[in-house]
Amino acid sequence: MKIGAIVPAAGRGMRMDKALPKQYLPLGGKPLLARTLEVLEKSHLIDEIFLVLDSGLLNYCRKEIIIQYNLKKPMHLIKGGKTRQESVFNGLMSIGEGFGIVLIHDAVRPFIDEHTLSEVIAQASIHKSALVAVPVSDTIKKSDPECFVSGTVPRRNLWAVQTPQAFEPGLLLRAHVKAREDNFSATDDASLVERLGHRVKIVEGSPWNIKITTAEDLIIAEAILREIG
Repeated sequence: MKIGAIVPAAGRGMRMDKALPKQYLPLGGKPLLARTLEVLEKSHLIDEIFLVLDSGLLNYCRKEIIIQYNLKKPMHLIKGGKTRQESVFNGLMSIGEGFGIVLIHDAVRPFIDEHTLSEVIAQASIHKSALVAVPVSDTIKKSDPECFVSGTVPRRNLWAVQTPQAFEPGLLLRAHVKAREDNFSATDDASLVERLGHRVKIVEGSPWNIKITTAEDLIIAEAILREIG
């Protein structure tokens, strides 16, 4: 069974400098995106990578990431959409026959580990859909429109969702097509699959599998990198 990884690295989101999106900023002297791709490159579980990029950065990424860091695994560079959801859809449309599982993994989560990859793939192979998440440890409050507390949400069954998320490709494509027909958008792919009435299995991940979106996250990431070597 072939396994493909879609990495949506396009987007018009926050930039930490004036030149490049955050996924190209250095972490320990190496671009975030390169570190994330190296994890997928080294994994014996992943056969091919589908990297979805802003059209203006296709050549830059090929030269400064793939060639510069000697990434050899089959890597397909795909033009992204206006949103993350559109970019994942473009990636799905580029996947050919023969893939049993497709992973969706954030470009700015460089600390995913092989054990977690193995677990989420195994569960998706059984249930057709699975995601990585960690139990919520903070107390969660609801607020009213005036920003006063209106209630406390029991956290026992609450999870903070990460990536990768893993799916049977046909199921995920149907979910994306349905969302496009309904003009529905979501912040993750599992939400689209849930709309079809399909259950998504949770795999417990690591709190170190952070998504680096702010300057403060980058400081934390540097500390994690020093810890794991």
